[in-house]
Amino acid sequence: MKRTPVETKKTKMVLEPQQIILRPLVTEKGYHKSERTNAYCFEVNPLATKTDIKKAVEELFDVKVDKVNTQTRKGKARRTRTGVRYTSDWKKAIVILNEEHRIDYY
Repeated sequence: MKRTPVETKKTKMVLEPQQIILRPLVTEKGYHKSERTNAYCFEVNPLATKTDIKKAVEELFDVKVDKVNTQTRKGKARRTRTGVRYTSDWKKAIVILNEEHRIDYY
């Protein structure tokens, strides 16, 4: 299967699907969502739009995506010996699949 690059609308950068989907978020809440509502959580590139995420998930996992919800998460404060530092901001995508499709990464 040939992977096609996706051009982001924000910066006109061309991102490959594996550059858009950074990693799956495997948590108890995400596992519950995947079993009940067929929704999966991913950490995604902050420059990616909902349409970019939809195309990347459909191409990487060979599934049909119904809906994409995104959240921009703020970094947390972490105390160090020299003061307070903040972790990076990141973007979370909740991808709802068609009822016939599933992703098996758990």
